Amino acid sequence: MLIGGIALALIGGLLMLLGRIPFFKQLGNLPGDIRVEGQGFSCFVPIVSMILISVILTVILNIIIRLINRP
Repeated sequence: MLIGGIALALIGGLLMLLGRIPFFKQLGNLPGDIRVEGQGFSCFVPIVSMILISVILTVILNIIIRLINRP
């Protein structure tokens, strides 16, 4: 549990630092992200942001795995 807590704290700190980079500030405000706000109600679904993050992480992880599995 201690290791998990430390890992979560490190991930949170990393996300706070990444929030200062201009590219990451635009996530959530891209065209295609759905935001519905009404009186006493709000709903936000970042569809395009989720797809973009998924594609970027897939490419990065594939590169890392290919580099690790080199003979």
